Amino acid sequence: MLIDLHNHSFPKSDDSVLSIDTLLDLYKQTQVDAVCLTEHDTFWTTEETKVLSERHGLLVIPGVEINTDNGHVIVFGLEEYIFGMHKIDFLTDCVEKVGGAMIAAHPYRRRFMKGMDQTLLDHRITEAQSDPLFKYCDAIEGMNGRGTIEENEFSVSLAETLGLPITAGSDAHSPLDIGKCCTEVESEVESVHDLIGVLKRGDVKPVILRSF
Repeated sequence: MLIDLHNHSFPKSDDSVLSIDTLLDLYKQTQVDAVCLTEHDTFWTTEETKVLSERHGLLVIPGVEINTDNGHVIVFGLEEYIFGMHKIDFLTDCVEKVGGAMIAAHPYRRRFMKGMDQTLLDHRITEAQSDPLFKYCDAIEGMNGRGTIEENEFSVSLAETLGLPITAGSDAHSPLDIGKCCTEVESEVESVHDLIGVLKRGDVKPVILRSF
């Protein structure tokens, strides 16, 4: 089963140019079996995503991308934003209370710079190991549709060094982003609860659907 874990629509994410119906219509033209909506600090309810699933004939799963002081985190299981979630410790407590799951989104940001030599790359990966963000996350987004090949290679190396499962998501904000990469799972996923279980088990594999 192919699931795109990372997507944004307007107006819930004001940096996206995709309406929700356009986003889902475009995904129906790809190989993807399910689409996760992960707006910036803003939520879709389970009821809303159920209506979208029925309207488009495509499984839609609610999530969120939380902006923290340590970086962006894709979260499944939360239903509302609470002030303080920008602190990774507080966010983790909230997620644990609901039995949710967390993915470190595009971890190359603020860590990778084009032209770094191997010594500096190794230093940045070693440095990241002390970041509490990765201690709390269930997986790392190794493939991000808006990242370069080099940036994503850095993220994959970081995940492998930390021994964390690797996911992929298109991070769609425009039509050109749709269906670039996704996450393959062997288990059948029919709900956000099922997806959380898959992430907790590490039953995930990044898949590139289109060239970057």
